[in-house]
Amino acid sequence: MTGQLVRLAETGRAPVAFRFDGHDMTGLMGDTVLTAILTGAGSLRPAEFGPERRAGFCLMGACQDCWIWAEDGSRLRACSTPLAAGMRLLSEAPQGWPA
Repeated sequence: MTGQLVRLAETGRAPVAFRFDGHDMTGLMGDTVLTAILTGAGSLRPAEFGPERRAGFCLMGACQDCWIWAEDGSRLRACSTPLAAGMRLLSEAPQGWPA
């Protein structure tokens, strides 16, 4: 995966392993889920009304553009949720869950 963001500072923080859409990824301790995903992936989720992909918008929890899913079916706002080791995240609703 090619990242949308490039980390220029604070590169010495401890790594945090997680999964996103079936891919093993690594963020850094203190990252938000959005930062961790976008440093390793080109987008966050599909758009609802077209073929485009979304990457978050306001980065502060106001616009509702960064909602993603955990594998257990819970939803989270990627821009304001701290990354935790072992998270298993999805860009779309898990199989069998309503969108």
